[in-house]
Amino acid sequence: MDAVIRQGSYSRKTTETDVSVTWVVDGSGECRADTGIGFLDHMIAQIARHGIFDLEVSAKGDLQVDEHHTIEDVGIALGRALDQALGERKGLTRMGDAIVPLDESLARVSIDLGGRGYAVVVAEISPMGAGGFRGDMLKHFLESFAREGRLTLHADVLRGENDHHKIEAIFKALARALYAATRIDPRRSGSVPSTKGLL
Repeated sequence: MDAVIRQGSYSRKTTETDVSVTWVVDGSGECRADTGIGFLDHMIAQIARHGIFDLEVSAKGDLQVDEHHTIEDVGIALGRALDQALGERKGLTRMGDAIVPLDESLARVSIDLGGRGYAVVVAEISPMGAGGFRGDMLKHFLESFAREGRLTLHADVLRGENDHHKIEAIFKALARALYAATRIDPRRSGSVPSTKGLL
């Protein structure tokens, strides 16, 4: 019997952006990201490589106005693609966490794929951020992703000085936490990981 491919796709077109995402949960770490924001592409690549997911992300946005709409809508599309890929979430480990260092920075991310979209982000990032990715957009991206992915996400930068390092450590920790939470536990025998019987 062939294994079920856990894959989700989502496209979103507005007057501000045109975004398409495909997410293969049981992937090999391949990534094709073209959002027009090099730093965002680099962060998406971290999710794919360190979560061992296959991601295809294409976005055209009104970058002549601001990066905000593109970053937000990519977060929305990634969340919805992951939600679709997970389906009824049967057999999932469900929860995962990771602490990841990057030079002087240290980040922690905890995930619960329990069906409730919520994010808490504690990270001191300068307003300039890094590479056109403003400091306030880290929280906004993660909130959008968590809400649309129907997952609870707690992200903390525990220490650090360089904004690039702090943001990248968060994305790497996000990847590792997602990897752990999305694994299938064979002992669950395809049951929903909740005493409620439904996520």
